[in-house]
Amino acid sequence: MIRWFDTLSSDDVALVGGKNASLGELTTNLADAGVRVPYGFATTADVFWSVLDGANLRSAILDLLQGDAKAPAETAAEIRSLIETAELPGAFVEALTEAYRALGTRYDQENVDVAVRSSATAEDLPEASFAGQQDTFLNVSGIDAVIAAVRKCFASLFTERAIYYRNEKGFDHTDVALSVGIQKMVRADLGSAGVMFTLDTETGFPDITVINAAWGLGEGVVSGEVTPDEYRVYTPFLENKALAPITGYQLSQKDRKCVYAAGGSTEVVPVPADEQRTPVLTDNEILQLARWGASIEAHYGQAMDIEWAKDGQSGDIFVVQARPETVQSQREAATLRSYTLTEPGEVLVRGAAIGDAIATGPVCRLQNPSQRDKFVDGGILVTELTDPDWVPLMKRASAIVTDRGGRTSHAAIVSREMGLPAIVGTENATEVLQNGREVTVSCADGDEGQVLDGTLDYDVDEQDLSTLPEVNTRVMINVASPPVAMKWWRLPVEGVGLARMEYIINNIIEVHPLALTRFDQVQDAKARKTIEQLTAGYDNKPDYFVEMLARGIATIAAAQYPHPVIVRMSDFKTNEYANLIGGQGFEPDEENPMLGWRGAARYYSDDYADGFALECRALRMARQEMGFDNIVAMIPFCRTPDEGRRVLDLMADQGLKQGEHGLKVYAMAEVPSNIVLADRFSELFDGFSIGSNDLTQLTLGVDRDSDRLSYLFDERDEAVTRSIRQLIDTAHDPDQGRAIPVGICGQGPSDHPDFAAFLVEAGIDTISVLPDSVARTIRTIADVEASRRQPA
Repeated sequence: MIRWFDTLSSDDVALVGGKNASLGELTTNLADAGVRVPYGFATTADVFWSVLDGANLRSAILDLLQGDAKAPAETAAEIRSLIETAELPGAFVEALTEAYRALGTRYDQENVDVAVRSSATAEDLPEASFAGQQDTFLNVSGIDAVIAAVRKCFASLFTERAIYYRNEKGFDHTDVALSVGIQKMVRADLGSAGVMFTLDTETGFPDITVINAAWGLGEGVVSGEVTPDEYRVYTPFLENKALAPITGYQLSQKDRKCVYAAGGSTEVVPVPADEQRTPVLTDNEILQLARWGASIEAHYGQAMDIEWAKDGQSGDIFVVQARPETVQSQREAATLRSYTLTEPGEVLVRGAAIGDAIATGPVCRLQNPSQRDKFVDGGILVTELTDPDWVPLMKRASAIVTDRGGRTSHAAIVSREMGLPAIVGTENATEVLQNGREVTVSCADGDEGQVLDGTLDYDVDEQDLSTLPEVNTRVMINVASPPVAMKWWRLPVEGVGLARMEYIINNIIEVHPLALTRFDQVQDAKARKTIEQLTAGYDNKPDYFVEMLARGIATIAAAQYPHPVIVRMSDFKTNEYANLIGGQGFEPDEENPMLGWRGAARYYSDDYADGFALECRALRMARQEMGFDNIVAMIPFCRTPDEGRRVLDLMADQGLKQGEHGLKVYAMAEVPSNIVLADRFSELFDGFSIGSNDLTQLTLGVDRDSDRLSYLFDERDEAVTRSIRQLIDTAHDPDQGRAIPVGICGQGPSDHPDFAAFLVEAGIDTISVLPDSVARTIRTIADVEASRRQPA
């Protein structure tokens, strides 16, 4: 009737349910990997059946479930009442009492505080999580309270939500039994807790571990009551203890936490203001958890969903649950679907994006699931947070939006299972979004989801990856947004041909680098206040820029590792730099910024050198401290070889010496002088990437933004193609012993098959395009290569 965790394994699901079998497996087999599990024991399924059979409840329950005279909630309540009032076998009560006392002796506590957790024999399976379907009781102390909690757990197999979920998943009610785990509580109420996934929850990328963390008991994170911090770790580098591959570090406003309540159970209390924006975990704790996650995943042979808790008294971290991840690991990878908004709209609220889809519909704002009659099928469900009682209603929605919660909250988990776009942790959706208002929910742009006003048009693109031919010309992708980079990991490409640093600076960092290195020179009061807010928690303001930029670059590099990721150093024009927070006082007013103080000329100027130094520090951090040696630096708008030398010397001074740690430095070939003096530039740089827009503009003397001259702007013009061929021939000149790679980044090859044919015929090494053009580009290149192989 009672089995201790160290006598159980994952083979015992039928005996003690998925949760308890997994706790046994962890206790028995992961201790050598350092994984700590709070000790405890489980009641067996036989006890559950004996309770039902002792009161002749099996047939009574089936009769109630098959009848249709009562409402589902009423039926469920009646079944639970029958189970809760059924007599427990005397031998079981005796065994339970003895085991509870033995657990107390082990921890030197007479009435040891425990978690009493339901574990169904059909839960935590790879194809169905049964997340939150049965009840758990925390901070239970004393044998009478334990027995009462066990009764409630038995009865919770027949909550309305559990009955609905089993029906939806096709499980026979008479085939599912319930075990109860009794486990020593971790004093996370004095510490912290959270959830860890050993893959990226939104894209299925297998090499990232996602850790959510909040103050207090984990109940607050799982329920969505608290919006947690989120940390991301690149798993393959964890074996190298010299590296700290933390690619994501997002702090939330943790204004509440779940703690012990007087007399047992739990309650939600405010978090002191000075702790709300403080990181829950240290870097070492993040890496420790990620290593445990990797060990657990390796042991189970599949991606895992893991709950953890940190004891505030001892400082020790524990794993309190591990189950298979049930969404991304079950998804077919042959077809890649992407969504793109085709018109702009006013952003009403923002939050964490769940999934990558777009949906439209009327806002249906509800306070609780009992208001289901007010919901319009296909509407956008807007509420504070969800729990398992919301599931039938969620199934009728086209999207979910919540005020609270993170990527591991109930709303997030269930939305993924249902394939619905969701935005969680918005903080104010229930205040801003009015009932009946037509809105568009977009999760198509990476980590941040947006609710936009009105019904906006969008495209859905499907790329069938299973039928793509192999080509000799290497295809890469252009990426700006780090979160979006993860989305494209399944594409059959060989790296990133252009990663634009400006996107990270403009959209994530937001602050002009000199406003951080020369903060005392920022005169604008509003800008100073915003900078203080953004850099809160950093002792040194420039560190904010370096760490945010490094993690953004590392995220892009991780998505394609070990393929090269070519990162262009910042190429803002002066008017764009001036628009950054605090930037007005550091930028000149130029008549023609396109041809002004941009690219290499900025880097060695005294008026920007400390800004470039921050860029170099970020690149060094991503390459050397995190381990992403696939990052290639690229210098834009380098007008002369002398500029190239000066920039390379500056980079070396900042610890980025060409050739050391495998560092390669490319030049953007976009100025005619890069072509004319290609032999000279080849002596300095390790490769070229053709910027066809600027090269076309400067070769033809046509402003690329001019509507009047747009008919003249064509990268297929002979003057441009001759320049491209000349660059390739010079870089590949065998007589001079040159074999320098040349690539191109732009839409031309995918939009114009004749241009792709020219590039392949000219001997281009790589073609880099937007991700949604990859399939089309590969097919175009395949046709060109096939035609070249055919005899004339």
